[in-house]
Amino acid sequence: MSTLSERLAALRQAQQSTAPAATARHDVVETQADTPSGGKRRSTPPPAEVQAPVRVGRAGADEDRLDEVRATVHGELLKTLGPQLYESDLDEDELDQELRTILADVLGAQERPLSASDRLRVTQEIRDDIIGYGPIEPFLHDVEVSEVMVNGPDSIFVERNGRLTAVPARFTDENHLRRTIDKIVSRVGRRVDESSPMVDARLPDGSRVNAVVPPLAVDGSILTIRKFAADPFTADDLVRFGTLTRTAADFLDACVRGRLNVVVSGSTGAGKTTTLNVLSSFIPTDERIVTIEDAAELQLHQDHVVRLESRPSNIEGKGAVTIRDLVKNSLRMRPDRIIVGEVRDASALDMLQAMNTGHDGSICTVHSNGPRDTLSRVETMVLMAGMDLPIRAIREQVASAVDLIVHQSRFRDGSRRITHVTEVERMEGEIITLQDIFVFDHSQGYDNDGRVLGRLRSTGLRPKLLDKLHESNVHVDPMIFATAG
Repeated sequence: MSTLSERLAALRQAQQSTAPAATARHDVVETQADTPSGGKRRSTPPPAEVQAPVRVGRAGADEDRLDEVRATVHGELLKTLGPQLYESDLDEDELDQELRTILADVLGAQERPLSASDRLRVTQEIRDDIIGYGPIEPFLHDVEVSEVMVNGPDSIFVERNGRLTAVPARFTDENHLRRTIDKIVSRVGRRVDESSPMVDARLPDGSRVNAVVPPLAVDGSILTIRKFAADPFTADDLVRFGTLTRTAADFLDACVRGRLNVVVSGSTGAGKTTTLNVLSSFIPTDERIVTIEDAAELQLHQDHVVRLESRPSNIEGKGAVTIRDLVKNSLRMRPDRIIVGEVRDASALDMLQAMNTGHDGSICTVHSNGPRDTLSRVETMVLMAGMDLPIRAIREQVASAVDLIVHQSRFRDGSRRITHVTEVERMEGEIITLQDIFVFDHSQGYDNDGRVLGRLRSTGLRPKLLDKLHESNVHVDPMIFATAG
C-alpha cells in the first residue's frame, strides 16, 4: 500500500500541468515529512530513505497513520512558514490559519478522513511543538503539576501534590528533546552543548529550568522544570495550605516591615523561593528593592523593583558575572532592600557586609537542614571567599547581621511546612545563641492516608527582637507568644 506522502504527491501531480514541477514538490514533501516533530533542517536535508518517526508508546495502524499525517502537516508548515516557525514572537493566529489550510489539504488526499478528535489531536501536537515545548507542554499548563522531570526522551515524570508520577508522554527521540532544551535556554541568552553541558534557565513565566546533556547525562538529556504560578502565592494561600499559621504569618509580616534581616533555609524543593516571595510581598511599596538571582524567579508587585540576574561565562570562558559581583554592585544602587534568591558561595560574605552596613531588611535563602545548620553553612560559605578570617570574627558578623531564620521542610506526604521560626540572639563565648519562637508540633502524628497532622505552634518565649521592632514603630502583641499560636 502506498504511503500518505506518495498518495499526496500523486494527487498533486495530476493537478499540475508539468511533471517536473510535480516531482520537485513531491521531493520537498518527502524530505520534510521525514523531519522529526518540531525539527528544523536549515542546512543539510535528511536522507530520502528515512521514514517518519513513530512515537514510543503508540500502537496500531491508526496511530501510525496519525503519525504520518502529523509529519506531513509539519513538513508543509516548514515549507510555508520556514524559519518563522522558530521565532519567539510567532503570530498564533497566522499559525492556526496555516494549520487549518494545510491539514485540510493533507486530509483531502486520504482515502479515509480523520475524525474530529484526531484532527484536534494532530493540530494540538503540532502547535505544542512549534509554539510550546512539545509533549511536556500540557503539563506546563496543568495547575496541579508543580514540577516536570524529563529523564531522557522516553521517560517523563511530573509532581502532583508532592507525589511523583510517570506519564505516558514521550519525545520522538534525543534530537527532539535537545531541540526543546535549546529553544528554552536560547530565549534567555544561555547555551548548552558538549563544552557547557549544564545550564540553569527560566521560562517566560519565571519557572525554573535545569538541563543536563550528554556526555554528563548518560541515558539521554535531562530536563527539570520547577513551575511557578502565574499568580504568585500570598500569605493567605500559605496559611490555607498549612505551610504556616495566621499568627506566624502576622509575626513575619511585622518582622519584614520592621526591617529585620531574614534568612529562609531548607532543603531542595522545600518551598524556600515561594516563602521568599511571600516575605518580599510584605515590603512597603515606597522602598527601592534590588533582587539578585541566578535565574530570575521572584514575582514582586511593588512599584520600585530592580531585577538583576547572574550570567555564566561565554564559550571562551570569559564574561561571567556571579552573584557576588551583583551583590557588590547592588550596594552602589541605593537599595532599601537587597533580596538574594540563593546564597551558595562566597557571596555570603558580601551579603553579611550589606546587612551590617545599613541595608537592614535584606532577605536571602540558604540550603540547610535546620536553623543551627544554617549558621554553620553561612560560616563555611564565608570561608570560601578566601579572606582567612578567624571563625569568631565570622560568627560575630553572622550574629550581628542575621535577626531571624525561617526554616522550611518538605514532609513525606509531599506537604511543605515551615518548621522553625528562630531568633538569632547574640554571641555567648564562641557560640551563637538561638531561640525558637515558633516550632512545628509533630506530636499529632499522621492520619490514615499518611498526611501530617501537626502544625506550627508558639514556644511561649518572648523574642528579644520585639524591642528592635518597636524602634521601627512596628508593634506586635506579646501575648501571641504565650498562646498555642
